[in-house]
Amino acid sequence: MKEIKDGIPYIHRDVSWLSFNYRVLQEAKDPSVPLLERVKFMAIYSSNLDEFFRVRIANLRNLVRVGKKTKRQLEYVPKQTLKKIHKIINKQQEEYSEIFENQIIPQLRDHGINLLRTADQLNEDQREYIENYFQDNMLPFVQPVLLVKKKIRPFLNNAALYLSVILHPKDESANKIEYAIVKIPSDHLPRFLDLPSLHNQHDLIMLDDVVRLSARWLFPGYDIQGMFSLKLTRDAELYIDDEFSGDLIAKIRRSLNKRNVGPASRFVYDREMPEHLLDFLIETFELEAFDLLPEGRYHNNFDFFSFPDFGFTHLKNTPLPPLPYTPLEKSRDFFASIRERDHMIHVPYHSYESVVRFFETAAVDPAVTHIKIVQYRVAKKSRIMDALMNAVKSGKQVSVFVEVKARFDEEANLVWGEKLEKAGVSVHYSFPGVKVHSKLGLISRLEDGKTRLYTYLSTGNFHEGTAKVYSDYGVFTTDERLTREAARVFSFLETVKVPAQEFEHLLVGQFNLRNTLIRLIDQEIENARAGLPAEITLKMNSMQDRDMIQKLYQASRAGVKIRMVIRGICSLIPQLEGYSENIEAYSIVDRYLEHSRIFIFHQNGQDAIYLSSADWMVRNLSYRIETAFPIYDPRLRQEILDFMDTQLRDNVKARILDGKQTNQYRETDADIAVRAQSETYYYLKRKLDSSLTIA
Repeated sequence: MKEIKDGIPYIHRDVSWLSFNYRVLQEAKDPSVPLLERVKFMAIYSSNLDEFFRVRIANLRNLVRVGKKTKRQLEYVPKQTLKKIHKIINKQQEEYSEIFENQIIPQLRDHGINLLRTADQLNEDQREYIENYFQDNMLPFVQPVLLVKKKIRPFLNNAALYLSVILHPKDESANKIEYAIVKIPSDHLPRFLDLPSLHNQHDLIMLDDVVRLSARWLFPGYDIQGMFSLKLTRDAELYIDDEFSGDLIAKIRRSLNKRNVGPASRFVYDREMPEHLLDFLIETFELEAFDLLPEGRYHNNFDFFSFPDFGFTHLKNTPLPPLPYTPLEKSRDFFASIRERDHMIHVPYHSYESVVRFFETAAVDPAVTHIKIVQYRVAKKSRIMDALMNAVKSGKQVSVFVEVKARFDEEANLVWGEKLEKAGVSVHYSFPGVKVHSKLGLISRLEDGKTRLYTYLSTGNFHEGTAKVYSDYGVFTTDERLTREAARVFSFLETVKVPAQEFEHLLVGQFNLRNTLIRLIDQEIENARAGLPAEITLKMNSMQDRDMIQKLYQASRAGVKIRMVIRGICSLIPQLEGYSENIEAYSIVDRYLEHSRIFIFHQNGQDAIYLSSADWMVRNLSYRIETAFPIYDPRLRQEILDFMDTQLRDNVKARILDGKQTNQYRETDADIAVRAQSETYYYLKRKLDSSLTIA
């Protein structure tokens, strides 16, 4: 959906996001992707879409209902946008079903993995097994309910799976029809049931179909004339970002309690459902047209994350074991190694062990006095959090800033905050109106009677789990230009007092981030107008901020060459005559989630290089504490430049971003296929092997 408002060509962020999610679906239908990885991408697509409805669609639906005065302040018409989004999603869902039914299932069958559905596909042993499984394991959870118009309307749990049932009473000769719903207990039991199978065959059935085959036990006085799946997704937005008064933690707790009982944001139903049943359900559950979304036979397809692999490693990606970052992992004196020079890891290509050791070593080091960290998303089982609690026992002063507004991690962060407080950690929580999204760790150490600061700055969270699949950079340094300013960020988070000194090296949201980025772009514009080389290279998750987009259009018109790698939302339209002829944009979707943010400004050959936690979205640049940090070490600078060169040469997984959102795979004249993620792994492996050889 291209808009032009105030002279700025622009793609609505939600429409652009759907284009990104389609790139995920492209991986599911790509025959070059191993089959079980394609199943995983089916799950990723569904999981993404579920969150999209719970947050973005819920927000749009609320905007449809606001008054005319409020709507006039918006940059788009919510109802038109909602219609456009539903049209796109319906088309994608049809393709999703086609991929699943006509590609995935037949190819699984070719490998002896059979997803069975109906009674005639089952042998006698399997039918008996299913009957026993239903009676022994499922009966207490299925919750059959007869629906009576305006009298009996059960509450549909958020994202729970149900079957709607068309019934005919056995003792009625007339064509009387009744309706019921039955819960599919996927919240209690595995979605996939492994059945007794012949040799070299693996027969499976989904829990949904176990209920279908066993429903006669639930309605003994009826003939079942049809069963059709449905699911209701509820509004998950907390609507607390702009509250500036009261106890924020208490508000979040109350909001979390309401999350699973919020208003409908999506009613998903089997597109084969007859109209009379759909009409009855619409009236019964008081649904609106914007609630309805037809899908295939199955919903909650993010459960495909748990699809059994039967040990078929040949149907999965070739393993790329994380590489040890030996200068730190094998160091006899961890902090001495950081004093000697800056170090940079690139997960998941590198192991995350260096980050864990940073905190574990500090926790037991007698010279360490203080440890500080920002917690945005953290693993359920976290060695880093354990190290912080152990550090308190060792007499360290430990301070943790917990961002409790990290969407869908609010509850987990509250639990961790309480656990840390009980262990004696000084915990600071979110303040209203602003999210803290910086990825910082800081250690104070007494050396020769003086305090030396060690800092870890990253593009990703302190999460040992996501570090295995998210592509992020992290830098360890004692460079005082960075450590002192990192300490200033923590001082602000702990006291909410604006630092007396301005930030000169770090770019920090709420202080100098946006203005400095604009200044750096303006410098490239001046160089281009002066006939000097002028280039900007950007990598991030999302590009949505209108002011920054307008500034990049201005730079393009001035002759600045701009190259971008944007994983997700890209509201900027590249290669548009009169605006962006000098802008190229690509998106890479592959086995790892591209998550790092990199900003490179040519500066007539001097290259200002920043790594950052911030995307170029309004929320990141205006309503968050973000950090972008410069890379000064020549070796690290070159490694980042090499990485970006590889990203921009990708001709296997890179899609071209354009105004029509075609997601066309990039093709080049190169004789050699360049797959950026594989190339990056082996680039770092060669560096590791070379260092071991030299040693």
